[in-house]
Amino acid sequence: MSLADFAAQNGLARVGARPPLGIYLKEVLKRRQFIYSLARFRIESENQRNRLGMGWVVLRPLINAAVYGLIFGILLGSKNRPEDFVSFLIIGVFLFEFFSTAFNNGAKSITSNNALVQSLSFPRMALPMSSVTQQFLNFLPTIPIMLILVMIMGTMPKLQWLLLIPLCATFYVFNAGLALITARLTVHFRDLNQLLPFVTRLLFFTTGIFFSFEQRFSEHTTALRIIDFQPIHEFLSLGRAIVLGGPTYPIPTEYWLYSSVWALVMFGIGAVFFWAAEERYGRTD
Repeated sequence: MSLADFAAQNGLARVGARPPLGIYLKEVLKRRQFIYSLARFRIESENQRNRLGMGWVVLRPLINAAVYGLIFGILLGSKNRPEDFVSFLIIGVFLFEFFSTAFNNGAKSITSNNALVQSLSFPRMALPMSSVTQQFLNFLPTIPIMLILVMIMGTMPKLQWLLLIPLCATFYVFNAGLALITARLTVHFRDLNQLLPFVTRLLFFTTGIFFSFEQRFSEHTTALRIIDFQPIHEFLSLGRAIVLGGPTYPIPTEYWLYSSVWALVMFGIGAVFFWAAEERYGRTD
């Protein structure tokens, strides 16, 4: 009898072996309290380093909105600016802030926690999930601030604002799937960490944060059709339609389907892609 046969007969498994996908996901789900607690601990740890603490969670998107509003709304003012431009910009910046922080921090969740990965046995998927959860918890307090600012700009509260709940949940799933993909890629290609800020910046300037695709490409129906399937644009458009509403910003019902499919497919691909390299994480070679 070989050692492998003896181990299998006695229910022994190789240390660090990758379990089947179903069992692996169940193990991740069992550690949901660990994922949440780790996210909360990191938030508290980061806040203790700054005098304003949690205030920076709100101030960061506010400052971004003010800076880009000044540059693109006043200094480079355009006659083709979207209606309710300030509110349009605020919603775009606040939603994109969640995406960009989850994208960048999720990608580093394995490489920046080598000591933890090499010391303890647990499903490594918990780390990128915790990173995205941390950014989601940071994002939640900014939503009331965003709505208050929009009301100051003249938008009245609407019952449809409750649709922000499923939108944010879907956005979380999408970002989690993307983080799982990039978290594995940065393990294989460490230099990718240096490129991620440029990718984020490119997406910021090409996703319609401070301009309307519908106005900019109004005469190019093919381009508009392609843009319809850009996931970040879908989430931003839904957020603006939910908050601003009215004939100017009707809710594109097909975007609910598109964004939901993007979220589920991205998370499914991300989970399988990340799980496939489970035994690779924590190696020093």
